Amino acid sequence: MKAVLDFCLLFLMLHTPGVLSLSTHVAIIYPQDPVLRMGSNLTASCWVHPDLGVHASSLFWTLNGQQLPSSLYRVLSPTNLSVTLAGLNASRQTSGDNLVCHNHKGHILAGSCLYVGMPPQKPVNLTCWSRNTKDLTCSWAPGGKGETNISTQYRLKYKLRWYGTEKQCEDYTHTQPYSCSITQDLHLFTPYEIWVEASNQLGRATSDVITLDILDVVTTDPPSGVTVSRVGQLEDQLSVRWEAPPALKDFLFQAKYQIRYRLEDSQDWKVMDDVGNQTSCRLAGLRPGTVYFVQVRCNPVGIYGSRKAGIWSEWSHPTAASTPHSVAGNQLSHRRAPDVLRLEVERRLQLHPAQGAEAVLRLGAETRLRLQQHVHEAVRPVASADAEIPQSSQPGSPRG
Repeated sequence: MKAVLDFCLLFLMLHTPGVLSLSTHVAIIYPQDPVLRMGSNLTASCWVHPDLGVHASSLFWTLNGQQLPSSLYRVLSPTNLSVTLAGLNASRQTSGDNLVCHNHKGHILAGSCLYVGMPPQKPVNLTCWSRNTKDLTCSWAPGGKGETNISTQYRLKYKLRWYGTEKQCEDYTHTQPYSCSITQDLHLFTPYEIWVEASNQLGRATSDVITLDILDVVTTDPPSGVTVSRVGQLEDQLSVRWEAPPALKDFLFQAKYQIRYRLEDSQDWKVMDDVGNQTSCRLAGLRPGTVYFVQVRCNPVGIYGSRKAGIWSEWSHPTAASTPHSVAGNQLSHRRAPDVLRLEVERRLQLHPAQGAEAVLRLGAETRLRLQQHVHEAVRPVASADAEIPQSSQPGSPRG
């Protein structure tokens, strides 16, 4: 907090035109840098040195750069002007609100930082997990509305349940806010008592104490080596295989797996919960000729006999594969291909009757490409397009 106060005063001196050096002691504001509850009232006084030759009635106040109305002022003496602020709102920033006293020319005579907020409320939702039994990470949420508007510290504390001394977590570098990781001197088969303390200049609060054994809150890395492949020519099935998390290979536990999959153009996942402890599974009832994305995750249930449910790992990276095209659908498309070509021939003859067979033969790659898009497979070039053309319209035939 002292560093914040020093910064506040330094900002006033360096970034405001016409500021006077505090070393001259020309003026001072009292109280200096108060910490107040939201909704409270404040009366601050600006005292100027008599040698400055400035009368208090010529001074004025600003709060965060906005001049305060003179109706809030009171001249206490020729060298002392007060201002009264009622029902203070929360500070706009944790570095405080700037209350400043100016002379009649607008030069800053003195400044003070106001810290207006609330004491912390009891932290809630304290949850802990251990990745591969190598650490113990806990996260929590601030109590109430969460925002105190002033600098508030949160400390995760713990001890072994029966014989440990109280310790404080030191590693707050976890990417998740309101969290801390214990990485040293971990004990298995021994319950921990864990809690969070929140404090600021207006008060402190303590969360409920939770008791846990590390083996009951183990999570692990996602399964590795996930592969997805076709099951022969079965058009509605895919085979999924994966490897157990290597970090827990030496632990005695019964793994449980989940699979989820979705269509390529969808964000809706379908989850399979009944995979059990197998490292392979077959997805059935899928759409033919469709790309699917698949993910797998692991729950290390019952490490060394723990009776807790365990914690699911993150999902593995998505792996994609497509089901075969429907054989019946391909046959139907091939049967329809000549009909499509015949309709195109008739349309060309109607649009260009004078050109006769030349209009038909110019179909070429354009028509074949359209057919490929229609049936999703290559259509062989039509070797005898004139089979559908009247004899009188074939090249070389005499015109009637």
